[in-house]
Parts: sequence; structure tokens; C-alpha cells
Amino acid sequence: MSHLQPLGLLVFANPHLMSLGIPDLAIIAIYFVLVLGLGLYLRRFAGTSEDFFMAGRQMTAWVAGLSFISANLGSLEMMGYAAATYQYGVLVAHAYWIGAIPAILFLALVMLPFYYICKTHSVPGYLRLRYNESSRLLSAMSFVVMTVLMSGINMYSMAVVMKVILGWNINFSIWVSSLTVGLYVMAGGLLSAIFNEVLQFFLIWLGCLIIPVAGLIETGGWSGMLRRIQSNFPGQDFTHLWSVTGSFSSNAMGVHWTGIVFGWGLAIAFGYWTTDFLVVQRVLAAKDLRSAQMGTIIGAFLKMLVPAIVILPGLLALAVLPYHLQPESQAGLPGVHTYNEALPLMLARYCGPGLLGLGVTALVAGFMSGMAGNVSAFATVWTYDVYKPLIRKRATDKECLAMGRWCSLLGIFISIGTAYLVMNFSSIIIYAQAVFVFFIVPMFGTVILGMMWKRITPAAGFWGLLAGILTSFLLWLWVKLDPSALHLVAFSGDAKDMAENLYRAVWSLLANVVVTLVVSFFTKPKPDHELEGLVYGLTKVPSASGYPFFQRPVTWAAAVLGVLILLNVFFW
Repeated sequence: MSHLQPLGLLVFANPHLMSLGIPDLAIIAIYFVLVLGLGLYLRRFAGTSEDFFMAGRQMTAWVAGLSFISANLGSLEMMGYAAATYQYGVLVAHAYWIGAIPAILFLALVMLPFYYICKTHSVPGYLRLRYNESSRLLSAMSFVVMTVLMSGINMYSMAVVMKVILGWNINFSIWVSSLTVGLYVMAGGLLSAIFNEVLQFFLIWLGCLIIPVAGLIETGGWSGMLRRIQSNFPGQDFTHLWSVTGSFSSNAMGVHWTGIVFGWGLAIAFGYWTTDFLVVQRVLAAKDLRSAQMGTIIGAFLKMLVPAIVILPGLLALAVLPYHLQPESQAGLPGVHTYNEALPLMLARYCGPGLLGLGVTALVAGFMSGMAGNVSAFATVWTYDVYKPLIRKRATDKECLAMGRWCSLLGIFISIGTAYLVMNFSSIIIYAQAVFVFFIVPMFGTVILGMMWKRITPAAGFWGLLAGILTSFLLWLWVKLDPSALHLVAFSGDAKDMAENLYRAVWSLLANVVVTLVVSFFTKPKPDHELEGLVYGLTKVPSASGYPFFQRPVTWAAAVLGVLILLNVFFW
């Protein structure tokens, strides 16, 4: 353990924590060359809009699954949830388990057949088929706004990494990394993004495993880490998932188990994993429906493992950092480090020459993975759901391909401007969660009601979606203008930012469902023949009964669900 201490002291003694040596620079340079080279090589396989936006629908289950989870494993995941873990403890692991796995399995078994059968390019594309053009345009515009707001997180995160570890100029680091992503997505489209995400998945794991391994060695294992946390934060429980959620005041997040189950497990999780086109697009690129379903289930299994490289570094930061981190609003004050710096601080603490280059490359890979996901999804939805129906209805395939390439670069430039919005939130994950609740949660209500019940009408789809979006935004604004409203929105004055988001998600989904049902009873539904392939009961869903038992998606989904239950019991 002693060999770790001098490096740890060095971390907190210098204005920029380390400098890159030749081995570190070589590792980072090789990564950038690989990314750009792969993107330019794959350009030859993106000759049509179908190739560019959907990778020709030729991906295997494993490639689709790795890309599916890698698109979600960006700098938001790594830095954001490490920061949130420092704030709230292991409670944040709910985002990976109950807040992800049931929704991913539901996507695989229930919703993918409809997305895949109707061959939609996007979730707004499904809403056009199920409802009408108005619902498609509202969802497309909200998705475009959300994507731009979210992509700023990746840029800001990269700037934090370079500032904390290397002392690099923030603007330089943002522009170099952003333009690299823009170039390879412009070149190869979704195909380039997918293969780079597979590469980034392995780099992220290889680089980020350094922290938990070295951290557990320093603290003397899991039990030693827990003892240090209890010593540093007496009277606070940062290490249990469920036993501390019996009341709002018994945990650092200020949340009750109802908020976790219905806010995180239902509203946010199902909204994100089943209707956010950024991740759904990856598995829609699979070569057939079974490959898409198996790829999604593979992604669910990998998702359960991610806390090892994201949550654990946040817990280790609670155990070993010699001072308390502060909200992002305190950034820039002398001697102050913020929640968002938890992961870079831990990386700098444990990484020497060579390892630092690998660790920084892992964070760069995470940044690019998240950025590429946002850019490719933005390009697809803008081209198919805004440009073609509103601006150029008779656009040829060649024109759509050109628009997709150029708006990828446009999305990069717009996103740079949104990076500074993150400064107004305590951490990047709070910002991201607020944006999800604004746009993604209402989308789930509209999609699932339309998919499950043929009586839901076109008018109800539009007004229900609008009601959910407005409810979320107005409740957020209400609490910002009148903090005492927190008692009504989140049921307790003890609720922190993240808990407020969870309960606001429940209200948003509830408003969406109620308005959708009410409007449906007063308006006319579509005839059955127009809903074939879009609604359960009117669609012939392919059966996996012809496959052996151990090759069926439902079998592996049940196995993943079993592992999820065991994890929750162990960390109860």
C-alpha cells in the first residue's frame, strides 16, 4: 500500500495533477489514428442512406449488443455516476440494476418486434405510423433538442478530465475530440459509430479497471473500503441499496423506495431504454429480429457489470480522498474540487506513466462513444423526421445521405454551445436526468399505450405527449422558483436533486397516460387495417419456438433477471 501514497500526495499538490510522458502520448495518438482510420475505411460501405443511418441492418447479435451498451457507456456514465456515487453512495447503482435491466429486457421481448417489423428508422418514425404526422414531428423536435442538450455533457466531461489531470486548455480539448467524432461519423455513419463503439467498449474496460483494482488494494479490500467510508462520513450510510429507503431522511439522496421503483425503475428506465433512439438504433441495425433481441439481452448482462468501473470508483473516492468534494457551482474556487472530478482525481491518484495514457484514452473513448451516439441519432432523426417531411418532401436517397453527413457536423457545433449549461447543475448526472425527464419519460407513455391498445387515437398520441413534456418542465420550473414546492413534487423537503427528478418523472408519466386515455375516449381511433404491424393483437409476432431452448431470447432474459435479483439481495 505504501507505494501508492507518494503518488496520492502528488495528486493534491500540483495545479495540474500529472503530465503525459512519451508512452502516454503514444497510446492516445494510436487511439485517435485507429478511430479516424476505421471511420474513413468504413465510408466505402455507406453508399446509401440505409447503410449510413442503419448500418445496412447487417450486425450480428454480439456486435449489436456491444454497441448497444457502449453507446450508453459514455463520459456521462463514467464521470456522472462516479460523481453521483460520491454524493449519494451505492444507491446510485439502482440506475444500473432496477433502473435499467427490467426495461432492457422489456425492450428485447416486447417492443423490438414492432420496431423491427415496421422497419422504422427511428422511434418518431414509429409514432408517425401508429398515430400521425403531428405526433412524429413533436417527438422528433423534442428528441433533437434533447440530443443537443445531452451531447454537451460529453464535451464538458472531457474538458474536466483535461483540466484535472493534465492542465490542458479546455477549449483545445473540446474542439480536438469533438471534431474527431464529427469526422468519423460523417464518413461512415452508424456503421462507423457502431464499430468504433465496440473498440471503445474494450478500451473503457481496460482503462477504467485500474481504479477499482488499485483502490481496493490500497483500502484493504471491500470491508476495508467500507470502514474508511464510515470513518470519513460518520452517521451516513453510503453502502446499502434498499434497507435505507424506508424513509426520506434515512439516506443521502432523500428518496423513498417508491421513488426508486416507480420513478427510476418504471418512468425513467422504460422511457430511456425503450424509446431513446440513441440506444434503440444500435439493435435495430441487427441482421434479423432474433439477433436484435439477443443483442439487447447481451447488453443487459454487460450493463449489470458496469458498476464495477463506475460506482466502485465513486465509493473509493469517499474512502480515500483527503477532503470533501463540492457541487459544480463551486467550481473555480481556490483549492476546490467538485463532484464531477471524482473519477479524474481517482485516475490521477493511481496511474503512473503508460497507465495514465491508458486511463485517459479510456475516458476519451467514453467521451467519443457518447458523442458519436448522440451525433448519429441526431442525424437520423433530423434527416428522416424533420428535414424530409418538413423541408424537402421529395428528397432523393442521395440528398438524404448528404444531409445526414452534414448535419452530423452541424450537431457537433451546436452541442459545443450547450456544454456550458452543465455548470448550472450540481453534477452532470443531475443535468442528464433532468433532460431525460423532460423529453424521454413522456415518450414512453405515448409509445407503450399505442403499442398495447388499438383504441388509443391519433389525437391522443399528440396531446398526451405534449402534456407529459409540459408537466415535467413546469414542475421543474416551479421548484426552481419556489423551493418549498419540493414538498409537493417529491413528497418531502429532504429530497435532493436526483430524488426530485425521480418523482417528477412519475408525475410526467402520469400526466401523459391520463391525457392520452381521456382524449382517446372523445376522439376517433384508426381502423384496424391501418394498425396491422403496429399494435399487439393486430400483429403477427415471429415466434422463437422453433429454436432450441437455450437459443431462445426469453431463456436468456430469465437468466439475466435471476442475476439481477441476486445482486439486489446481496447489496440490500
